[in-house]
Amino acid sequence: MEVFLNPDVAYLVIVAASFLVLIAIIIPGTGMPEIGALFCVLLGAYAVYHLSLNWWALALMILSLIPFFLSMRKSRSGLWLALSILGLAAGSAFFFPAKQGWISVNPILAIITSALYAAFVWLAARKSIQAAQTKAVHDMSTLIGQRGEAKTQIGEEGSVQVAGELWSARSAKTIPAGSMVRVIGREGFILLVEEDHR
Repeated sequence: MEVFLNPDVAYLVIVAASFLVLIAIIIPGTGMPEIGALFCVLLGAYAVYHLSLNWWALALMILSLIPFFLSMRKSRSGLWLALSILGLAAGSAFFFPAKQGWISVNPILAIITSALYAAFVWLAARKSIQAAQTKAVHDMSTLIGQRGEAKTQIGEEGSVQVAGELWSARSAKTIPAGSMVRVIGREGFILLVEEDHR
C-alpha cells in the first residue's frame, strides 16, 4: 500500500476515480465503471488520509460535475463539457499539497494524463450526447397494418418477420410458426399481431 502514498501514483488513482465516475454517468447500468470507481475512490481515500489534500482542489472537482451534467442537457454542450474537463483536470493535478514548488505531482505526468483524460472524456461524452439526441430510425407506428410471417409460435411471446426485419411479437390467440400475421398494435418494441387468413 506504500506505493499509493507516492503523489504521482495517488494522482493517477484520483484521475482514474473521476474518469470512471464520468463513464458511469455517461454509460449507466453496466456496473463495471461503478465498481472500478469505488475501488479507486477507496485507494484515493487511503492516499488522502496519509498525504492530506487541497480542499479547494476537491471543491473544484466536485463543482466540475455541474457543467458536466449541463453538457448532457443543454444545447451548448461543448462549452459546458470543456469547462467540466478543465476543472476536473486542474483539480486533480493540484489535489495533493506540494511539499516544495507549486505542484506535488510530476508536471509532465500531469500534462500528459490531463490531455489523454480530456480527449477521451470529450469523445465519449460527445458521442453519448449525439446518441441521446438522435431520433429513432424506425417509426414503429408505420408497421401497424402490415403483414408478416410468424417465425416462431406466437402467444405471450414469439417472433415475426415484418418489413424485412425480425421483431418480438405477442398475440391474444396462439399463432403457429409459419402463419401469416397482421400487425394490429404495439407495446414498446413488441408488436401485437393476429393471424391473417387472407
